[in-house]
Amino acid sequence: MEWNIKSRNIKLHDAQKAFIQEKLGKLERYLDGINDWKVECRFETLRGSGETYTVQATLLADHGIILRAEERDRELYAAVEAVHDNLQRQIRRFKEKHYRRGKLRRTAGEIIAAPLPALPEDAEQAEERQIIRAKDVTLRPMFSDEAIEQMELLGHSFFVFRDAETEKIQVVYRRNDGNYGLIMPR
Repeated sequence: MEWNIKSRNIKLHDAQKAFIQEKLGKLERYLDGINDWKVECRFETLRGSGETYTVQATLLADHGIILRAEERDRELYAAVEAVHDNLQRQIRRFKEKHYRRGKLRRTAGEIIAAPLPALPEDAEQAEERQIIRAKDVTLRPMFSDEAIEQMELLGHSFFVFRDAETEKIQVVYRRNDGNYGLIMPR
């Protein structure tokens, strides 16, 4: 299992890193095959709540499972505990859905990185809007119901994936009426 612990506006001591690894490492009891951990700890001063620690953890497991949680608290250790509890709930919910349905439907396939989105062509829009964050994503083959589940687990409004049957890149998104939509390129 690979750990990637980053910090912003704070210097994490070895004891704090050990606590994070120990606490979040316990989640391996509930979900086998966790391959990679990405943990980011930030210290911020917010207007309404004062000084807070933000802990964001993302775990990558076998078969393309991605779970993410972010919590804020005045204490770093309390934020880590809250992230642990949040991820534990997500794992329980994920496993209950899959055990109710039966075996996971997955196929092995190639992994590619998604390109960065293009900048706006209009000069005025380019000054107002900027790309402030870029993400590299791996597109794993999965079915649309699995993509919806990943989208919900991550808390996003859309999810890009490679369809397991057609091997084409598709996008699933949440509609305003609460249902889901699927974008399939020609």
